[in-house]
Amino acid sequence: MGGRTQAHPVPGPVRSTLLVVEGLWTWYKRNWRSSVISTVLEPALFLIALGLGFGSQVEAGPATLGLPYVQYLAPALLAATLTQTAMLESTYPVLSGFKWQRVYWAMISTPVGAAQVLSGQLAWLALRLLVSALAFVAVAAALGALTSPMILLAVLFAVLTGMAVCAPVMAYAASLESEGQQFTVLFRFIMMPMMMFSGTFFPVEQLPALVRPLIWVSPLWHGTELCRGVTIGSLGPLAALGHLAYLTALFALGAHLARRAFVRRLEV
Repeated sequence: MGGRTQAHPVPGPVRSTLLVVEGLWTWYKRNWRSSVISTVLEPALFLIALGLGFGSQVEAGPATLGLPYVQYLAPALLAATLTQTAMLESTYPVLSGFKWQRVYWAMISTPVGAAQVLSGQLAWLALRLLVSALAFVAVAAALGALTSPMILLAVLFAVLTGMAVCAPVMAYAASLESEGQQFTVLFRFIMMPMMMFSGTFFPVEQLPALVRPLIWVSPLWHGTELCRGVTIGSLGPLAALGHLAYLTALFALGAHLARRAFVRRLEV
C-alpha cells in the first residue's frame, strides 16, 4: 500500500476544454500587446478614417438607410473586424501549435485529447472575439457611431460570424504541413473580397445582379445583415433566422472538419 501511487483522474470533456483555455490565457496575458494593434487600434482607425473622414463626404440617403455614414458603417465594420481577426487567429497560430511552438503536442501529452484541444482553441477564440467586439463598441460609442443599445445583440451576431469563419479555416490550417503561399492566397483572394463585397461599405444592391449570388455565400454578408439590421431595427424574423441558420451550419461543418483534422494529426 505504501509504495503505490494513485493515478490522477482523467478530466471530462468540459474540464479538458477549460484547461486548454486556461493554458492559452496564461500565454496570452504575457503577450497581449502583440495583438492590440490588429484587434483594437486598426478597427478604431478604420472607423475614424472611413466613418468620419470619408463619411463626411457621403450624404445620408437611401443608400445609407437614411443614416449618417458612420452609423451605417459601424455595425457592419464590427462584423468585418471580427471576421478578419478570426481568420488571422485561425491560420498561423494554429499551424504554429502543430509545427513551430508545438503546444498542441504538449497538451495531448497530458490526459487532454485532441478533440478537447480543438474545443478549447475554439472557446478561447470566441472569448478573444467577444473582448475585441466590446472594445470596438466602446470606441464606436465614444465617436457617436451607435444608434441603438441593440448593438449588444449585434456583438453576439458578430462573434458567431467570426466563429463561422474560423472553424473551417482551422480545419484547413490543421491539414497543412507548411504555410507556403496558402495563407497569403487565403487572405488575398478570400478575406479581401469578403471585406470589399459583403455590404460592409456600401449596399450590395449597387453591384451587378450576376455577382450577388456569389456574395450570398459570404459569411460576412450574413453577419453584416444581422449586425446592421438588428442595430437599426430593419431585421425581419425570417431573414434573421436564415442568416443565423447559415452561419451556424457553416460553423458546425467547419468544427466537424477541424475535429477530424486535429484527431488525425495528433492521435497517431
